[in-house]
Amino acid sequence: MGFIKYFFTSVQVAYALVGGYAVALHGAIRGTVDVDLVIGLEQGQFRQLQAAMVALDLQPRLPVDADEIFAFREEYIRNRNLIAWSFYNPANPLEVVDILITEDLKKMETVTMSVGRQKIVVASIADLIAMKTKASRPQDLEDIKALKRLL
Repeated sequence: MGFIKYFFTSVQVAYALVGGYAVALHGAIRGTVDVDLVIGLEQGQFRQLQAAMVALDLQPRLPVDADEIFAFREEYIRNRNLIAWSFYNPANPLEVVDILITEDLKKMETVTMSVGRQKIVVASIADLIAMKTKASRPQDLEDIKALKRLL
C-alpha cells in the first residue's frame, strides 16, 4: 500500500481511479494489485502522465511513448486489442499502474474520497458499472453485482 500512497501524493495529473481499488473504495470487498486510472484523452495529459511515471521510477511495459500512444490510440485499441498503457517498477514488478486508453476522464463522473489524509479521485459507481459491462470479464461481472448492491 505504500507504493499507492506515494503514487497519489506525487502525481500531478488529472485522473480518476477505476478498477479494483475504485470498487473497493466504494465499499465492495475486492482484492487487486495494480492501480487502474483514466486520464483525459489529450496529448498533454499523456505526456504529463509519462513524466510522472518516470519520476516514480516506473517504466512502460511496451516500447512506446506518450506521443505514440496518443497518436495511434485508436489503432492500438482496434487492431491490437490494447486497452491499457501499462507501467511497472522493474525493482518490484507488483507495482503496476495501468492507464485505460479506452475511456476519457472528461466524460466521466467522479467523486473525491478521503483515504487517511489522501484525497483520491474515483470514478462514480455508474461509470464503473458501465466500464465493467463493456469489459465483461468474469471479475468485472462480479464487480458489477457488488457495485449494484451499493446503489
